[in-house]
Amino acid sequence: MTARVLEIHLAPGRRLPTRSVPSVEAEAGRGLVGDRYHGAKHRHVSVQARDELDLAAAELGSAVPSGATRRNITVDHGPVPTRPGERLRVGPVLLEVVRVAAPCRLLDDGIGPGAAAALRRRAGTVFRILESGTISVGDVVQEADEESSEPTP
Repeated sequence: MTARVLEIHLAPGRRLPTRSVPSVEAEAGRGLVGDRYHGAKHRHVSVQARDELDLAAAELGSAVPSGATRRNITVDHGPVPTRPGERLRVGPVLLEVVRVAAPCRLLDDGIGPGAAAALRRRAGTVFRILESGTISVGDVVQEADEESSEPTP
């Protein structure tokens, strides 16, 4: 998968609105600086694909804004890895899959009735950060070999 970062969103706290940023510092073992999950044990960053959000929007019958899903990184297209242990490099930052992200029922309040159902199996993936760096809009996103930190050719 070769994709690019389209948007970055951070939520400073639970139920607080997300804010769009052009770049963010990703700290290995800690998370994204300024996000509510910074310092969490495993939930460091979430990644979703815009093409999956567009499919959900078609099913829902209305737009699904990237920031409204409360995921951190939106890439232009998927697939986003989902198997625990799979790795993804976002710019200079190495990520490892923890689990699939489940859509929250609160999405029905923020996006519209049926949003959580439309996002089922399209809500992205939760990763832990293995290598620190700055993630920026426009960065290349590539699957990385599980045994090393090198991108998969």
